[in-house]
Amino acid sequence: MTDTPNRSTGRHADERPVMPEGLPFRQAEELLHETASRQTGLDDFGDPSYLEGLRVVLAAYDDEARFTPSGRQLAYGYLVEFLARRLRAQKLLRDHPESQRVEIRRPIVILGLVRTGSTALHYLMGQDPQLQKVEHWLGCHPQPRPPREQWADHPDYQATVAELEAIYRADPSLKAIHFMTADLPEECRHFMAQCFTDDFFEVNASIPSYTQWYEARHLSDTYRHHRRLVQLIGLNEPEKRWLLKYPVHMKNLAALLEVYPDACIVQTHREPAKVLSSYISLISGFRSLYESDIDRDTVAREQCEVWARGAEHAIEVRRSRDPAQFFDLYFEEFVADPVGSVRRIYEYFGIDYTDETDRALRAWQQDNPAGKHGEHRYSFEGVSLEPAQINERFASYIEYFDIKTESS
Repeated sequence: MTDTPNRSTGRHADERPVMPEGLPFRQAEELLHETASRQTGLDDFGDPSYLEGLRVVLAAYDDEARFTPSGRQLAYGYLVEFLARRLRAQKLLRDHPESQRVEIRRPIVILGLVRTGSTALHYLMGQDPQLQKVEHWLGCHPQPRPPREQWADHPDYQATVAELEAIYRADPSLKAIHFMTADLPEECRHFMAQCFTDDFFEVNASIPSYTQWYEARHLSDTYRHHRRLVQLIGLNEPEKRWLLKYPVHMKNLAALLEVYPDACIVQTHREPAKVLSSYISLISGFRSLYESDIDRDTVAREQCEVWARGAEHAIEVRRSRDPAQFFDLYFEEFVADPVGSVRRIYEYFGIDYTDETDRALRAWQQDNPAGKHGEHRYSFEGVSLEPAQINERFASYIEYFDIKTESS
């Protein structure tokens, strides 16, 4: 086994591996692993539990996805990349066994329905120097966080910058929908994708068999992998409290709390009909990079079901837990007073809200007003579901959390 990962290949869009024409995804498993090993010079993929998810993805890509030729290559390239990231992560975990002794105490975890202001909240709270977070480039390439002044010259940081630039070149409208940079806080999705247990796959293609498998699986092994990577990244700042965020954690709340039992959960809320109308636009944009003839009505119906079931799971879990572990933040309250909302979160969980924290948050808010990167326009065009039907599907969620709707 090579001791030093090869960081010179497989990083940029023009270096993506090519899937042989006519090769079914099911038959590509060995080639995927060989390609990832060749890119990195490594061959230890760690706990083999990830193989189950990978094989479900491969079968679903063959049986259900409607990839364009370029979308097929893009999907294949990401499969290789996730395996390569897993290899590099395993290498660094072996190199830094001391990271697994780092304690993660009462991390703040933001979760909830998509399009509820959670990204804005995450970016805002991420300015607090008391907190550490998963910066985008470290989410893609987990490693002990280097000093900030070294980032710009780091090949992994540069690769992440190039990848984000390529995404926004392919679809500039995505910047208004979900703005990302290499150094801003990022969701936990990259860690989950290394285990092939993430909604990345069902977002970019219509693969209901994967969705069914994914929702039925208890993801304790995925969250243990997640925790190991969080410990690795925070190795150089072991005493600093963690801020984590991913809407999908709501759908896996039982597994999350099994691995992070003392987490301080911030659940964000908004009227489901408004959530879905915005999310349909986001999903359709991403999926158009992979598939042709995107049916917005199908997207709406599948995502309505996915997130309604996720919300129901969260309610079930919360009924059996101490209510003091959860803070509910409503979209309208956050929009009206972002900094005040963060202060309330800190007070609720007994976290110091310092003058330095306040200055950092207010400076970010002033420099990043709503709409800075464009306005995300969305509608129910092409969707037969009515807003009232969506809210009806989320009736238990609306009642449990007392969500205000336009008709209420």
